[in-house]
Amino acid sequence: MSRIGKKSISLPQGVEIRIEDQEVMVKGPKGILRQTLSPLIEVVQENQQVSICKKDNSRQAQQLFGLSRTLVNNLIIGVSEGFSRKLEISGVGYRSQIEGNILVLNMGYSHPVKIEPPEGISISVDKGTSIMISGASKEIVGQVAANIRSVRPPEPYKGKGIRYENEVIKRKVGKAGRGK
Repeated sequence: MSRIGKKSISLPQGVEIRIEDQEVMVKGPKGILRQTLSPLIEVVQENQQVSICKKDNSRQAQQLFGLSRTLVNNLIIGVSEGFSRKLEISGVGYRSQIEGNILVLNMGYSHPVKIEPPEGISISVDKGTSIMISGASKEIVGQVAANIRSVRPPEPYKGKGIRYENEVIKRKVGKAGRGK
């Protein structure tokens, strides 16, 4: 039995949930999010509590039990509080800036890299070396952060590149000089 799946989810003030067949729609101050769940899982709402139930005791239903609860919980947190990821840029001459809605990265290439955020995602830049991605959907925020990081991932010798806020880069020792 999934320990995560057994926990019920409490709805915060100002958040509405609507369940139609297998689609869960959550509406709150940060927007509207939808998620389609497996037919093996059932979502039940009682007052201000949402709980997840398995329709049968198959192995696949057991596997989807905790996952479905986490997905619904992420929808509720997303529309009430939102999610954010912070990226840091390190390296001489590497910087970022916002032009309108588009993020412009100068990462040592012959051209600036421009990234346009999807709808519902906001990007802000602080001091040119830290980027904050925020939005209601945890999945989209994480994917946008991964796309930005992939422009110049941190390298192990000097640690230059774009990394997540608390990411630890495993450093390598450079090549040793020739022994004489």
